[in-house]
Amino acid sequence: MSEAPTRQRLDKWLWHARFFKTRNLAAKQVAGGKVRVNGNRTEKPAQSVGPGDVLTFAQAREVRVIRIEAIGERRGPAPEAQQLYQDLSEPKDKVAQNPGYAGKGRPTKKERRSLDLSRRQDP
Repeated sequence: MSEAPTRQRLDKWLWHARFFKTRNLAAKQVAGGKVRVNGNRTEKPAQSVGPGDVLTFAQAREVRVIRIEAIGERRGPAPEAQQLYQDLSEPKDKVAQNPGYAGKGRPTKKERRSLDLSRRQDP
């Protein structure tokens, strides 16, 4: 009978939770000092983490604050990975990147002709 582990390497947990595409990328982030565990900067990918630890790191132009809820046994699908943590980051407001066309802008050829004709008739 094997018991579930209570602690896991930091780089391995970040990879299991699908924050990084490869374990090597996770290890590079940690070794670069870009990950904080419980508010303390760490540079050791082998640092052990467990449930209750809070991780802070940058990902895709935003700062993520994560509380570890469980230790992963494998790198499974995304819904399974999302059960490993609780996201404490502030929710971002979604702003439309490209607003819809409101009928403004350059006139069509037909509209230009009607504008030209109306200008000629005025004098």
